Amino acid sequence: MDEGIIAAIAIVSIVSLFIVMPWIFFHHITLWRNQKTLKPDEEKIMEDLWHAAKRMERRIEALERLSDHDHRSGPSSYSQDQDYRRKT
Repeated sequence: MDEGIIAAIAIVSIVSLFIVMPWIFFHHITLWRNQKTLKPDEEKIMEDLWHAAKRMERRIEALERLSDHDHRSGPSSYSQDQDYRRKT
């Protein structure tokens, strides 16, 4: 009886060591390789994000140019005591 249990454990150990473990290892390598590439819908999303970032960069640059122009032009033509936002 003990020899039968030991033989069964040995067979299960050998099968799992030389068949199951390599299969799991290579299975996960295959999954990893497939996941390294982007799917077409993921590529589309990345392209849209890139275009949005470029548009935002152009807008920020335009705002910086406007801000620099305002600071260089000096104080406005309104006097200090005049509140141009107040309705009369």
